[in-house]
Amino acid sequence: MGENDESEIIEHHDDEEMEKTRTPRYHAHSFLGSVASSEKDGYSSTQSSHRLLAYSDALISIIATVMILPVAHTKFQDNEELKQSIQALLTTKVAVYLMTFLIVTVAWAAHIRLFQVIKRIDDTLALLNLACMMLITVLPYTFSLMATFPSNTLGILLFCACVMVIGLIQATIVLYGFSRPFFLNDQIQMSGNQAYYKRHILEVIMRVPIMCLFASIFSFIYIQLSYIILAIVIFLPYISQCLKWIWNKAIGGQVEDRPDSVPFYTYHPSEPLSKERVEAFSDGVYAIVATLLILDICKDNVPDPSVVKEEFNDKLLAALQEYGPEYLAYFGSFVTIGLLWFVHHSLFLHVTKATRLMGLFNTFSLAFVGGLPLAYHLTHEFPRGSLNELEAVQISCVIIFFAGLFQLAIWVTALFTQHETLHPYVRYGGREHAFMLAKLSLYPCVALGSFAFTCILSRFSTSIFHMMEIGVPFAFILLRLLVRVVLAVIRWLFCPVRNDFDSVPVEEEDSQLPINDIVT
Repeated sequence: MGENDESEIIEHHDDEEMEKTRTPRYHAHSFLGSVASSEKDGYSSTQSSHRLLAYSDALISIIATVMILPVAHTKFQDNEELKQSIQALLTTKVAVYLMTFLIVTVAWAAHIRLFQVIKRIDDTLALLNLACMMLITVLPYTFSLMATFPSNTLGILLFCACVMVIGLIQATIVLYGFSRPFFLNDQIQMSGNQAYYKRHILEVIMRVPIMCLFASIFSFIYIQLSYIILAIVIFLPYISQCLKWIWNKAIGGQVEDRPDSVPFYTYHPSEPLSKERVEAFSDGVYAIVATLLILDICKDNVPDPSVVKEEFNDKLLAALQEYGPEYLAYFGSFVTIGLLWFVHHSLFLHVTKATRLMGLFNTFSLAFVGGLPLAYHLTHEFPRGSLNELEAVQISCVIIFFAGLFQLAIWVTALFTQHETLHPYVRYGGREHAFMLAKLSLYPCVALGSFAFTCILSRFSTSIFHMMEIGVPFAFILLRLLVRVVLAVIRWLFCPVRNDFDSVPVEEEDSQLPINDIVT
C-alpha cells in the first residue's frame, strides 16, 4: 500500500471521528426542527370553526323546533270540548315538546361551552362533531319513546345510551384538542395550567354520562327513580349552583375562586356564552317557525281541481275565499313571529355579553315561539262563536304572552350586571332605557289585555285577537313617539322644575361613545 493510500485512510478515519462528535448536536437540532415543522404543519392543516358552528346551530335549531309539528297537527272534532282535549294535550304532547326542546337546547349549550375552548378544528374534529350532531338529532325520538311508553325500559335505555355516547365523543374532542394546543383558545394556550383545565373540563363533561349510566341501571330496578335522575341531569347546573349558594350561606362565608379557575364549564349564572351563537340559534328557530306556517298553507289550502270545477264552476277565486280565515291566521301569525324576532334583534343589538342565565330565559322564550304554529292552527280550527274558539284564542294569547315575557326577563337579567352586559344607551338612566323597556313590554301587555278582553267579550274573541295582531305593528311604528309623550307627561307631573346641570352627565357619557354607535 502506498503513502497516498495510507494518508487517505487516515483522513477518512479522522472525518468519521469528527462526524461522530457532531452527531448528537446534529440529531438534536434536526429533532427540534422536525418538531417545529410538525407543529407548523399541524397548525397549517387546521381550519376555522365558524362554518362548523353555523351548521351545528342550524341543525340543532331545526331539531328543537320541528317537534311542535305533532302538537300543532292534532285534530279536534267540531263537537269536542277543547278544554278537555287541551288537558290531554298538555299532559302528553305539549309536555313532550317542551321537555324535548329543553333537552336539545341543553345539548346545544354544552356544544357552545365545548367550542369556546376548542377554537380551531381539523378533519378529525369535524368528523367527531358530525357524530355528535347525529346523536343529538336522535334525542327527540328517544324522548318521544319515553313519553309514549313510560313504563318500558327500552326508551330510557336508548335515551341514556345516546347521552352517554355524546359525552364520550365530547370527552374525546377535549383530549384530542389538548393534545394539540394550537386548537385551544388563546387563554388556555398561554396558560401554564393546561393540565388543570383539561381535568376540570373532563370532570364536568363526564358527570352527565355517569348519571345516565346510573339511570339506565335503576330502570331495571325502580323505573320512577330513573326519571328522577334524568330530571336532575337536565337541571343539574342550576341545582348544583343552588346547593353551592346554600352551603356558602350555611358556613357563613364565600368559597374563594382558585387563581387558575377556568371561565368556562362553570355552573354560575354569569358564565359567558357566545353571543353570536345565541343569536344564530335564535334566528334559526324564528326562521323555521315562520317557514312551518307557509308549509301548512301549501299543504292544506290548495283546493282540489275537481272540487273547484264541480262546486265553484271552475272559479278558483271563489274556491280560495273558503280559506279566508286560514289566510288571515297565517298573516297574523307571521307578523307576530316577525315582530318577536324584531324585538329579540333589538335586544341583542344592545347586549355586549350573553350569560348562562340569559341563555336559559332565551331558551324559554324560543320554546313558546315554537308553539306559535299551534296557535295558528287553533285560531281557525273551530266554528265562529263557539266555546272551542274562545279557548283556542286564549291559548294563543298565553303563548304570545310568555314568548314576550321571557324576552323581557333577558333584559332584566342583563340589568343586574349592566356594566358588563349592556350598551350604555340601554342601561338604567340611559337615553334608550325607557324605549327598550316599552319595546320589550309591548307584546306581554297586549297579549294580556287581549286575554282579558276575550274573557269579557267572548263573542268577539277571534276579532279581538286579529285586531291585536294587526294593531301591534302600528304600535311599534308609533312607540317612540308614545314613549316620549308619556315621559314628558311624567316629568311635567313629578319633575316640574329641572336644572340645566342634570342633563350634563348623560351628554358627557353619550359624547364619549364612538360615532358609529351614536349613528346606530
